[in-house]
Amino acid sequence: MRIGDLEFGAKPLFLAPMEDVTDVSFRVLCTEQGAAMVYTEFVPSDGLIRDADKAIAKMHTLPEEAPVGIQIYGHIPESMVEAARMADRAAEIAGGHGADVIDINFGCPVSKIAGRGAGSGMMREPDKMVAITKAVVEAVNKPVTVKTRLGWDEGSKIIVELAERLQDVGIQALTIHGRTRQQMYKGSADWTLIGEVKNNPRMHIPIIGNGDITNGPQAKEAFDRYGVDAIMIGRASFGHPWVFREIRRYLDAGETLPPLPVADRVALAKRHFELSLRYKGAPRGIYEMRRHLSCYFKGLPDFKQTRMRLVTTTDPAEVLSILDYIQETWAGVPLETSNVYDI
Repeated sequence: MRIGDLEFGAKPLFLAPMEDVTDVSFRVLCTEQGAAMVYTEFVPSDGLIRDADKAIAKMHTLPEEAPVGIQIYGHIPESMVEAARMADRAAEIAGGHGADVIDINFGCPVSKIAGRGAGSGMMREPDKMVAITKAVVEAVNKPVTVKTRLGWDEGSKIIVELAERLQDVGIQALTIHGRTRQQMYKGSADWTLIGEVKNNPRMHIPIIGNGDITNGPQAKEAFDRYGVDAIMIGRASFGHPWVFREIRRYLDAGETLPPLPVADRVALAKRHFELSLRYKGAPRGIYEMRRHLSCYFKGLPDFKQTRMRLVTTTDPAEVLSILDYIQETWAGVPLETSNVYDI
């Protein structure tokens, strides 16, 4: 599979962009665990053009996580074009590696984004969506991709025709989440329309499927049954970054890895924490790790008090001490290889 000059090989696994989750430390960790490409958190186009520090900081990427996509969102065409140009020059503006791909977010369902016409709110204005995409493609040098949904609601699943239109204005890959905006994250993702897009004889760009893939057998079925070129994994990676390694092993060797032992989870949590402190410092790097740290050990018995200590301390040394305590106390306790969608 290729996007522009990027070669990913067969059946790659991508990390989905997720607000307040896919910061640089998590992206690096997921790359180490087998993600073939990672994406930034959502970067607001209006924030970029106002030179807002927080928006610019989200574009800071590192060579060790490459290839990486910078994802932008918005509903004003002029702002989206200018933001895309800034993302194209992210290495100059925000430092670091920059963008290998510029991705347009037409899929986020949360009300504060979709409600004002951005993200999946654009599904109600497909002509405007296509026009913005065309303008962005023409404004930048990097490959442009799009992430979107099946439609706004059950009665307006427009993705098959929309995919053709987006391809025709020059995007180089399309990610489809198998739900409508109205569904948010409820119910099950519908992969049938994703497969219909992929098997449309008019489509020639890579189609990336997204939604409810949590393990190797599910990933294999998605590749085999629907023919997608890649799979994007979102919520299944939260508190479970090794999901990429598990799925990759199943796809490559047909092997199901056993649940990750507590000691290995502690080692990964320490690695993640170290990356967060390195890139963000204290106390910010501690605050932004809290939701991750508690999820690494979900399912441990009698863990509530320890979890509270883990997510309230502001002392880096104490965080590491608590992680050592977890390893000593719960070593050998079996944990299921499952993921909880609690973000």
